[in-house]
Amino acid sequence: MIRILPLLVLLSSVSIAFAQNTVGLLSYNPTQAYDGYNLLYPHNQPNVYLVDNCGEVVHSWEDEDNWRPANTAYLTEEGLLYKSKRDAVVVNDPIWAGGGGAILEIRDWDNNLIWDFELNDSINRLHHDFAVTEAGTIIAVAWELKDTEACIAAGRDTSTLDNRKQMWPDWVFEIDPAIDEIIWEWHAWDHLVQDFDSTRANFGDVTNPHKIDVNFGREDGHPDWLHANALDYNEDLDQIMLSIPYFDEIWIIDHSTTTEEASTGFGGFSNRGGDLMFRWGNPETFGQTAQQTSFFQHDAHWVDDFLTQSHPDFGKIAFFNNQIGVDFSVANVITSGFDMYTWSYEMAGDNTFLPMDYDQTFTHPEDPTRLWSTGLSSVQILPNRNTLITSGRFGYSFELTPDNEIVWEYVTPRVGTNPATQGDSLTINQNLTFRVQRYPADFAAFAGRDLTGNGWLELEPNIDFCDQILPTVEIMDEAAFMIYPNPTSDKLIVEWDGMMKADITIHNLMGETLASFPQQSGGRSFLDVAPLGQGLFLITINGHHSRKFFVR
Repeated sequence: MIRILPLLVLLSSVSIAFAQNTVGLLSYNPTQAYDGYNLLYPHNQPNVYLVDNCGEVVHSWEDEDNWRPANTAYLTEEGLLYKSKRDAVVVNDPIWAGGGGAILEIRDWDNNLIWDFELNDSINRLHHDFAVTEAGTIIAVAWELKDTEACIAAGRDTSTLDNRKQMWPDWVFEIDPAIDEIIWEWHAWDHLVQDFDSTRANFGDVTNPHKIDVNFGREDGHPDWLHANALDYNEDLDQIMLSIPYFDEIWIIDHSTTTEEASTGFGGFSNRGGDLMFRWGNPETFGQTAQQTSFFQHDAHWVDDFLTQSHPDFGKIAFFNNQIGVDFSVANVITSGFDMYTWSYEMAGDNTFLPMDYDQTFTHPEDPTRLWSTGLSSVQILPNRNTLITSGRFGYSFELTPDNEIVWEYVTPRVGTNPATQGDSLTINQNLTFRVQRYPADFAAFAGRDLTGNGWLELEPNIDFCDQILPTVEIMDEAAFMIYPNPTSDKLIVEWDGMMKADITIHNLMGETLASFPQQSGGRSFLDVAPLGQGLFLITINGHHSRKFFVR
């Protein structure tokens, strides 16, 4: 759709809009941003939203006010929404920690409930994340309570636990909604090692990189020992990735096992059963001294969503490295040393897994402290090689080009449980946002759907803001006016209906004329715009048709 504003109106309102927007869309360069729709499931409210790059809601899945995210939602090509949720009131729940869940749901595009599953009782609780397989099954993570006797029997030094003397290790299960049954399980508790008590189970070598030291972990002794905050499934490898922040590690386990094999150290393509195939980020967890590289990470996943195998990052691992600095975070990409011939992950000579360092590190290009979140947060490598990053505790998302240029910024417009008002200055934890994920504009779920903008999440929005910053490069019907390349560094080609002559002028955003090219003919003109210098400009043809363009 072409959006045309009269030049004087556009020029008079641009500076006002730029100055006023504090929530919702802050900036947008559609010539470089990846075209698509952003799935938001903000904390402290019950609804899932699909928001376009202008910050306008195009679809929503609403729920009753007593529900809260727990914590993720995903959209399938069939237009089905898979979401997790919990009750807002958790004070009397036997198992509760940050990220706690309770219910998994499948809803159709029109928000009709198709299937649900609940796991929240005295010994088990869903939490944080899940993955949807191509077969439509769901792989999810949960806590399971181990009482004092179980901890002692496993070789745990219970003097290091808090006054509850419990542990809530993670377990992973696969459930098939078609038959409403759990069809596969893996339990971290089956893969322990300890050197604390030789009379108890699991006594052995804690430097074994494939086992989990039951006495490593949180110094405060909280039962939420591992706190798996991300889960991803790789269809091609049939493997599951877990982010374990209290170990500062990323784990990979084999899903090609049976449930019985997953409880042992044998079986599956890896022939390791349910033992860890890969762990990365903190070698101290298994007694090594190599440098720590991950710090309470979130959103660990294989880089494959919406990408082709020709993408340079396809198959790598991305994650948000929350606490790498005292006042800043980064996002990282690494290449694992997976060997398809041995079906194992390569190790260095010091018994740690490769790689030794990051492939890429992303930070905020203007001020590293603007990317700072001690928890939550996400990173997405986009098909056009841009990177979408969300700082969860501030609800701040931005998109970077490979040249480290910000081309889209959005602040989740929430103040606790309420919508923010445009002009509000939000502070930490007011607009918590676990993740933001962008779906391509041509995603199959959107085919034939009405994605017309239908209002904003914020109150008192600047409804014309996106019109004011959108550079339009499509051909305008009535004058066939087109400019390219956009952005450019020197030459700008202008094309129009060859039957008419054209008076071309270039303005800055204050409306001042910078250059004039009167009485151009032939339907095409080559303009030297390098003398303008770097910046954003307006070009008009015959005084009323306008386009924006960027000079790098």
